[in-house]
Amino acid sequence: MTKALFFSEDAHCELCPNNCQIKSGTFGACGVRGNKGGKGIIPFYGFITALALDPIEKKPLYHFKPGTKILSLGFAGCNLRCPFCQNWRISQNTEACDQSRGRWMKPQEIISAAKEAKSPSIAYTYSEPLVHAEYVIDCMKLARENEIANVLVTNGCINKKAAEQILDLTDAANVDLKCFNKDTYQKVLNGGVPGTNPLEAVKEFIKLCYKKNVHLEITTLIVPDLNDSSEELNAIADFIASINKGIPWHITAYHPDYRWNAPPTNPDFIRNTAKEAQKKLKNVHTGNI
Repeated sequence: MTKALFFSEDAHCELCPNNCQIKSGTFGACGVRGNKGGKGIIPFYGFITALALDPIEKKPLYHFKPGTKILSLGFAGCNLRCPFCQNWRISQNTEACDQSRGRWMKPQEIISAAKEAKSPSIAYTYSEPLVHAEYVIDCMKLARENEIANVLVTNGCINKKAAEQILDLTDAANVDLKCFNKDTYQKVLNGGVPGTNPLEAVKEFIKLCYKKNVHLEITTLIVPDLNDSSEELNAIADFIASINKGIPWHITAYHPDYRWNAPPTNPDFIRNTAKEAQKKLKNVHTGNI
């Protein structure tokens, strides 16, 4: 059986800022990391809910191996609860983990699939890959051995110890910086889990990506009346610029999905936001318009 990492002796999960104290027979906030008899368990190790060959620009990554295809795999579960999630069918429940909605694949099978598709890279994406850290690490190690690049598409909501281990194996990452307001992250995006500070964790993850020379691009989905104030968007641009003005920022438009029914983001607003951001950043891209 695969060893569950980032658990304390009493099955307290230390992977992400939720820091779940998991009772026996239950799961943490992500729905996939659990406790059985006082020990951490990862019963969905290797269950793939989505597998596709995508253009790398779809991740989105515009400055890493442009023009190539990338083998993309997705999982079930997530450690955030974004009410406008576009992949909610696999991220917000584990009922997708049955044979009719996916399949079990060993890490070596992922590598073989990438080779068969002649894909130079593998993306861990769609839902949140970090809650499946054990499987992602095993795949990444094999990919490195086979000279296949590892790409992480993530919310970046992870504690430093786990981030260090995963980023040492990561070649490129696109990180969702969903907003720049602590209360929004905790109360709206994380379901009000007490004592958490997802924003600070994501900021530190982004800084660590850059420190470890991981190719880094950042995405912000602009949701009307949630994270679209000029003050907040300027703060995001300033934060990225404080690390490196060359880091690409993808500004994408929201559309109604899952539990959020606000009107779609105005395309002109996205374009104007990008125009302002270009005063501070060298590589600003728009999407979903």
